[in-house]
Amino acid sequence: MDFTITQYKNLLQSIQGQRYTFQTYQDFIENPAEKPIVLRHDVDALPENSLRFARIQASMGIVGTYYFRIIPQSFDDSIIKEIAGLGHEIGYHYETMDTCKGDVDKAYEEFCENLETFNKIVSVKTITMHGSPLSGFDNRDIWKKYDYRKLGIIAEPYFDLNFNEVFYITDTGRRWDGHLFNIRDKATKENPLTNPQFLNLRFHSTSDMINGFQNGLFPNKVMLNFHPQRWSDKPFPWLKELLWQNTKNQGKRLLLFIRKNKN
Repeated sequence: MDFTITQYKNLLQSIQGQRYTFQTYQDFIENPAEKPIVLRHDVDALPENSLRFARIQASMGIVGTYYFRIIPQSFDDSIIKEIAGLGHEIGYHYETMDTCKGDVDKAYEEFCENLETFNKIVSVKTITMHGSPLSGFDNRDIWKKYDYRKLGIIAEPYFDLNFNEVFYITDTGRRWDGHLFNIRDKATKENPLTNPQFLNLRFHSTSDMINGFQNGLFPNKVMLNFHPQRWSDKPFPWLKELLWQNTKNQGKRLLLFIRKNKN
């Protein structure tokens, strides 16, 4: 069975065996290690799952970055405080172009208000957009008019991560090769991926990932993106997520087909 807590621990152990330096995204931006790996977590829902991830990492001497949305199913100030207290970075998983229906000025105003809410709990230095596949808006478009650096933010992965130097891989779609279903969680036209080595490097399951690390197939700079709500050892939540994600994947594939034909 994939996407279990047991497999997650096995993956972390396989990474440790390759002597990577675990860094938060902020640390990577400010002082990158020689062989860094960034564990990014998009906390879309079930924040208690992210807390479990954070505790496991802390017990292994590992740090990561956790991006929370400001919605009831993600934002939990007590969990945010505990994760930060374990030495992990907290960031803002923003989606204000969606919530403001494409009004960029209102989106920026709401972003600033939400960022202030975070900063009252813990200092936020990096952000990343939330991409809803059903939305007609791209949350990154807010930065076509405004500059997040003026708010004290030092980095946003889709703009500030060099996808040709850092191998980026995500469990979007509940698989590690979800590019067939991935609508927004990937390199952009402004920050394209052209590295042929990375384009040809594919893994499907977590077991494939583990074998890849153990056999030295991964580059020296890596960012892994997890969605902790997808990972569980409990049979019913695990099966529910599997069935729901498979349904979503087919919907995403149809959306991509429709949008491609429109273009």
